[in-house]
Amino acid sequence: MLGIVAEGGASRTVYSAGVLDMLLSKGVVADYFLGVSAGIAFGVSYCSMQHERNKKLIEDFYCTPEYFGAPHLLDPANRSYYNLDYVFDKVPNELLFFDFEALKNNPARVIAGLTDLITGEPVYMDLDRSDRKFMALRASCALPLLFPPIEIDGRLYMDGGISDSIPYERALADGCDKLIVIVTRQRGYQKQDEPTLPLLTAAYKNYPEFCDLLRTRAERYNKQSAELERLRQEGKVFVFSPKEKYIVGRTENDKRKLMRLYEHGAKHAEWAMESLERFLAK
Repeated sequence: MLGIVAEGGASRTVYSAGVLDMLLSKGVVADYFLGVSAGIAFGVSYCSMQHERNKKLIEDFYCTPEYFGAPHLLDPANRSYYNLDYVFDKVPNELLFFDFEALKNNPARVIAGLTDLITGEPVYMDLDRSDRKFMALRASCALPLLFPPIEIDGRLYMDGGISDSIPYERALADGCDKLIVIVTRQRGYQKQDEPTLPLLTAAYKNYPEFCDLLRTRAERYNKQSAELERLRQEGKVFVFSPKEKYIVGRTENDKRKLMRLYEHGAKHAEWAMESLERFLAK
């Protein structure tokens, strides 16, 4: 079973969109897709087989004030840096057609990684393909302080990357014997504690398990990255990672920079295709 795992990273995940579009154009279609945060938000267009839909999203919508910005965070009806109903409802349903029928007919498993705010446990939620408002995607993308908790079936969820940033272990446990992992940091990157960690833990003091995740996130991420690199060197996974000079900030909205990152992802995947085909053929 061929699986793809996509890390989040907000604007950095534009790199992954470029990789995924090139994979689609080359006929690399996964049986299993697991993404966290923006990894699943961009990944659903791959799963609906809509080549370059994400490119048009970046060019025409992503960099506009209506998509994200501080005014949306201050709106009591939204309370998110991202304009939630615009991003996850109006754009896919009215402005940039998302093919829900194609997603429904795709036999692959499509999974969003979430974090349970109460328990601190990772949750791997199979996408409800009848949900045209993408509630699981909203929850997976719910960055601390920049989103409110997202409620689904009476449970509160936050960004999936908090509990499992690069969920390749889950994909392997689910039976993926061929696994492509797309990360949004350069190879060898070492995560540091968030400078806002005291503010974060104060803001979520009523959720002690979640606060423990915030405190240990950098350490867990670095261990996970080291293990992923070991698996890559052993030929057990195929990893796409961007070159450092192309990486942008989490909330970057400069279209020129983002399109440069998207093209880097697409060209990287095209350049790596021969190696990827050998990996898949083993």
